[in-house]
Amino acid sequence: MLRALHIRDFVIVDQADIAFEAGFTVFSGETGAGKSILIDALALALGGRGDAALIRQGAPRADISAVFDAPEAAAGWLAEQALEGPELILRRVIDAQGRSKAWINGVPATLGQLRDLGALLVDIHGQHAHQSLLQPASQRELLDTQGGHAEQARAVQQAWTDWRQAQAALDAARSDAAGQAALLERLAADVAWLDELAPEPGEWPELCARQSRLAHAQALLAGAGQAVEALDGESGSAAQALHAAIHSLQSLVRHDPSLEEHCQALESARILCAETVSGLNAYADRLEPDPDALAQADARMGRMFEAARRFHVEPDALAEHHETLRAQLRQAEAGQDLEALERACRQAESHYMELARALGAARRATAVQLAAQVTAAMQTLSMDGGAFDVALADCKPSAHGLETVEFLVAGHAGVPPRPLARVASGGELARISLALSVIASQAARVPTLIFDEVDAGIGGAVAEVVGRLLRELGARHQVLCVTHLPQVAACAARHFRVSKATRAGRTLSAIRPLDAESRTEEIARMLGGLKMTDATRTHAREMLASGQAAR
Repeated sequence: MLRALHIRDFVIVDQADIAFEAGFTVFSGETGAGKSILIDALALALGGRGDAALIRQGAPRADISAVFDAPEAAAGWLAEQALEGPELILRRVIDAQGRSKAWINGVPATLGQLRDLGALLVDIHGQHAHQSLLQPASQRELLDTQGGHAEQARAVQQAWTDWRQAQAALDAARSDAAGQAALLERLAADVAWLDELAPEPGEWPELCARQSRLAHAQALLAGAGQAVEALDGESGSAAQALHAAIHSLQSLVRHDPSLEEHCQALESARILCAETVSGLNAYADRLEPDPDALAQADARMGRMFEAARRFHVEPDALAEHHETLRAQLRQAEAGQDLEALERACRQAESHYMELARALGAARRATAVQLAAQVTAAMQTLSMDGGAFDVALADCKPSAHGLETVEFLVAGHAGVPPRPLARVASGGELARISLALSVIASQAARVPTLIFDEVDAGIGGAVAEVVGRLLRELGARHQVLCVTHLPQVAACAARHFRVSKATRAGRTLSAIRPLDAESRTEEIARMLGGLKMTDATRTHAREMLASGQAAR
């Protein structure tokens, strides 16, 4: 489990030393205080992406260290890598030039080693998981992860690549058997050209996104600021209007209970408004104009466009084309005849089909289990009568197997399940995503589970159920949760508050553990915002007593 996290000069944190314990721990704080920065810092120590933009302004470097008790699987990995020690310490440093260094137990390590080890220590469920849940690829990956056959899926993908390369080599040999020498010369030149460019799988969309973000950094910052001002400014904001509307109706509910439904709808809108402001503030914190990085991105895009024109492929297909050309060059250099190429192609196809059929069988077994588990969880999350299903449909052979995966849902009894992307409301989608996260975590072998605002989009009685689910999960794992919901926070064994203040013209974030009295104040703040009353404090004490009663 995670024992301690030491943060130096990371984003808006100058120094933080946090000690952790087993069980369920929550982090809360005002909008824009930097609650998710903790998760970002830990992710960096576990091998996540990082650059100079993560360094606190004015500091020479960011330095993150995470201390763990190593579980059995991690201890075995450390022994294989000759990295054993009396404790497990992961450290990551990024300097002002964006260069990264990593250590495991004081020994220099690669980011790949950090990621491999991190996968045995921590499982992070991000705050935007419910959005990616609508994507077919995310649904397929979640099914494979839950069923424990992600390695099978990777083996199928590799077998598919091998088959395609064998087929390409056979097609090339058939089309130009007499021109082998010319083919060899052309392939060698093309491979050398692409070796120098070194395109990476998935690089192009990431590069385009980075270039667009850097090119429009000022406009993005201005737009985010204008949106925050409109939503939560000092005068005439959406938040003020919602608060006034809620206040107007609440005093009238006792005269007409039917107004309660409208009060609840306004409260949901207020929560969504606050979440959006928080997200925009976090986005603005991470965004910074960087002319040098923009120039580098423009140059790289130019080279990739040049390569795409040269080889008549799309820029995002360059890495795959590079591997195909390498395979063709190997085949040409070996001087294989058509018979050998045909035999190799048949063998590659047979191997792919064998692996893909086995993966399909495993997916079908997992689909039945996952559907039953999520359907059961939906009943506890105010979706009584709802049902969840995983549909597997046969398709042509592909890199991902012989079937497509699609999540289906029925929000209530009496209707057949339909595709998740077409029928689930925002609130329903958030609850289904949370149910999937909890179910996946129950079977997780890693000791530490992190939930970064996965409770977004829910509230009321459902939030209390979520808190209890996470508390129950904390009996078997170490659970860390960033939350804005008082119902969830009240169920935790420990509570940290994240705050932001300006000192000497610098905005800094601080993290401190809460005792019983300050925890009551924080729950009251989460309940009532800036307006703190005796009634709010009484409600906070009652909520804490209820949340702790079943521990």
